[in-house]
This record gives sequence, structure tokens and C-alpha cells, in this order.
Amino acid sequence: MFAKAFRVKSNTAIKGSDRRKLRTDVTSAFPTLGTDQVSMLIPGKEELNIVKLYAHKGDAVTVYMTGGNPILFELEKNLYPTVYTLWSYPDLLPTFTTWPLVLEKLVGGADLMLPGLVVPPAGLPQVQKGDLCAIALVGNRAPVAIGVAAMSTDEMLTSGLKGKGFSVLHTYQDHLWRSGNKSSPPSIAPLVLDPADLNEEKVDPTLQGDLRGLTLEGKEEENGEVHQACEEKSLSEAPEDTSTGVLSQDSTDSRPLQEQMDELLQQCFLHALKCRVKKTDLPLLTSTFLGNHMFSCCPEGRQLDIKKSSYKKLSKFLQHMQQEQIIQVKELSKGVESVVAVDWKHPRKGSMLEGSEVRTVIIDYAKKNELVDTHNKNLVKLDPILCDCILEKNEQHTVMKLPWDSLLTRCMEKLQPAYQVTFPGQEPIVKKGKICPIDITLAQRASNKKVTVVRNLEPYGLDPYSVAAILQQRCQASTTVTPAPGAKDSLQVQIQGNQVHHLGWLLLEEYHLPRKHIQGLEKAPKPGKKK
Repeated sequence: MFAKAFRVKSNTAIKGSDRRKLRTDVTSAFPTLGTDQVSMLIPGKEELNIVKLYAHKGDAVTVYMTGGNPILFELEKNLYPTVYTLWSYPDLLPTFTTWPLVLEKLVGGADLMLPGLVVPPAGLPQVQKGDLCAIALVGNRAPVAIGVAAMSTDEMLTSGLKGKGFSVLHTYQDHLWRSGNKSSPPSIAPLVLDPADLNEEKVDPTLQGDLRGLTLEGKEEENGEVHQACEEKSLSEAPEDTSTGVLSQDSTDSRPLQEQMDELLQQCFLHALKCRVKKTDLPLLTSTFLGNHMFSCCPEGRQLDIKKSSYKKLSKFLQHMQQEQIIQVKELSKGVESVVAVDWKHPRKGSMLEGSEVRTVIIDYAKKNELVDTHNKNLVKLDPILCDCILEKNEQHTVMKLPWDSLLTRCMEKLQPAYQVTFPGQEPIVKKGKICPIDITLAQRASNKKVTVVRNLEPYGLDPYSVAAILQQRCQASTTVTPAPGAKDSLQVQIQGNQVHHLGWLLLEEYHLPRKHIQGLEKAPKPGKKK
């Protein structure tokens, strides 16, 4: 409404009777405010002005200003708080959260579309269509916009978080905000609610709907709205650069849309189980799992649409995941299904990547999605995918950006280590876990004789018995092969005397093993010393 400059008609000091009426109206419009809070908002003696203006589309608006800031505005006999007021009373309205990148679109006149919502662990606030709501950014509870809900919370979830969520009336950085002291939002820590404290059984099953008959694609006109996403504007003359597309298909992917959607569906499903759902959340209504967990794991710029997948329905997809023995779904009440169990140790399929490949993937992803901070190229803004991949749950709403080195390090730490050993003329051997170096030690035996002990030969494709035979011949010393203490199915080779020099030559020069994978070579006898 205030995306463009407005025209002021009059600016007058408020009368005593109008001041008292305004207090009464505020108390009625915002019953959660106490008497003292209303008195602080509408001071008794401080200057309070009434500004009558016309918005750029012609709407007649009355603005109440005190201390140089607009605190309230009235439109068609409805009273609305400004962001200045909400910063002092952040809990005045139910608050929804979006990403920082969305703010500039809202300031430019765009409405908030449902794909732009961030679903917190405790779920979305409960509102009805037409309710006045505040909009905050991830990591800060201080509202940056107010708007009217275009549908109820249950309708939002049932729609699959598609379409317009809120008609935005006023934002931080718009012309109404500029009429004040132009201060920035304070830093207010987000409320942290444990989903385990919420009783799923209190949700009315009739509001959740029967997911077996639910499809997530509406009429053709509705789909057009979904694909436009934030391109929809509440102001017809909003700048063209306020649009941002939310597509259901990756334009860089040549595969059929259905195949892409199947992959996206499984990706969001696995991400939700790994990063969102806890054991204490179970049993979990399938509708809640979809709306509060799966949709929030959808990558920015993509739209999860089950109807466009090969499964067509959520229930069919979840049945497939049950056949894969990842989850167990049961109908706990008539017509309503719930996820009752998750196999948290179920193996996940994945490709092997080298460290350099991981770095390249992350860097390309950040650049492709314009996540590199424009003011500081050393920082990367975290989108929903990166948040789910690398942040702890207590960081989800507080950490907004990370330096490149921290981002890459965290990504590496989240990956399961693996190693690959390649021998001439053979297929590479790939194993999970970290490869232990070949360990060479010297030990003292009963007769005060030294022996050389070497362990961990097997991961490098070396047969301990063959190594023992070669060293016995070259060193002209006795060798034995015994089970390695504390290691299952592993052998160690023991050679009489200090034979580290011979052993090092064999491993480095003949087997061409990298020196970094051998520890203990420094124990070789110094020149001129007896072995």
C-alpha cells in the first residue's frame, strides 16, 4: 500500500476526546494489550498528530504519529499497527516467518506467497482467513511487514503451501516507514518451541482432511498463480523487478517433469526425516508431516507438487516408502493416516564424491542461487537447503550467513567419510569410513631384542603373509604373522630387528604407497648404528 509515495492532505494535533476514543479503539482492536501498554502507546500528554493522506492508488488513510514515528494507521475503519509499534510489541499479532531475500520483494509491493514461508519446528501459527498477521525474517522475531491472511492455516497446509498467503499492507523500508525516524528493526530472539510439547491428538482430524483423496494441484488459474509466486502484487503499479519465480521444474534439467518431481519428492521426504522429525514427534499425522516438514525442505525456486509425480497422491508415495521399510504408516482414526514409526538406521543410497568435487558442487550451488553476499563476497547466505544440510536445530532460526571456509567445512563434516583404493588392472575398491594408515612400531622382546611390527596392510590390498615372506628373504630375519590386538579380522607382521628401512623401501618404492598413509618411518635406524 505504501510501496510508492503518498500525498498528505492534512496534519493536525489530536484533540483530547479523539485521543480517548483512539485508546478505546486500540483496546478493542488489540485485546492482548494491557491498560498500561495502551497508555504507553497512546500517551496522555505527549504530542500526537493525525495525518490524513492518500496512498498512490487513491486509498484514504489516517495515520497516527507520536515521537516523530507513525504508530498506527486506519483504513476503511480498520486499525493497523506499524512496524515501529510491532517492534515494541512483537507478540501483538500472530507472526509468520520468511527468508531475508523475500523482504525486498515485499517492499517493492509484492504479496507474500506461501512457498516463501518458513515452517518452524512447532508448525505455523493458527489463523483464520482475514486475520491480521505480522511477518518476520528468519533469525529475528522483529516484524518487518503486516498483512491480511488470504486463507486459514489449515487451508494453507491443505493447499500444499501454494498460492497467495498474505495481502501485504505495510513493510519496513516502505514510504510509511520513511515518514518516521527510519530506524532498523531491533534484534529479537525467535521463540523456541519444542514440537514434543505439542499434542498432535488435539488437532481436529476433520481439519486435516483425508490425504488419500487429496491432490495438490488446483485449477489451471490457480497453477498460474503458483508458478508466478511472488510475482503477484497487491499494487498494480508495483515495479517489475519485484517478481521472483517459483517453478515446479528445474529449467536446467532435461529429464521429464514427472521424473524430476519423483526425485524432488523423495529428497524432501528424506530431508524431513533426517532434519525435521524427531522420535518424540511420532505418531505424526501424514498431513502434518507433509505441510510442516516436507514442504519446508523443498529447495528455493522449486515447487513440490505430488500430482505431477508418478505417485499422484501422498498416500501412494508413503505406501511406497513403507514398502522400502523406511517408515510405517497406520490409520489410527477413521480416514486419517499417521506415520507411526521410522527406521532411522535405514541405509541411504549415495554417490562417492571427492573433497574437490564437494567444494565445486557447493560453490556452484551458491553462485547459481545468488547466495553470495553482495556486500561481503566472503559470506554466503543460507537458503532452506543449506540450513537443513549444515545447521543444528538450535541454529535454524538464528544463523543467516556463514563464511566460505566455515560453510565448506560444515558440509564436509556432514558427509560420511569413505575411501577408494585402486590397483593396476583391477576395479577400484570403495569402502565407507576413514582409512587407517599403515602403522610401523618397534617393540622390545624378552631377550632385549628389538622387533619391527607392521599393521593395517589389508586396506591397501597387501597380503600380510606375502609381505612377511618378502621381508624374511631381504632382511635375512625371522618373521611371524599373528592377529592384530584389538582389531577384528586384521593381521600384523613381526620382523626380528629394526627393519623399518627395508619396510619403507618396499612400501614407498615398490608398492608406491603415498608417504602420508604410512606412520612410523622415522623409526628407521640412523646410519652407522646397529640394527
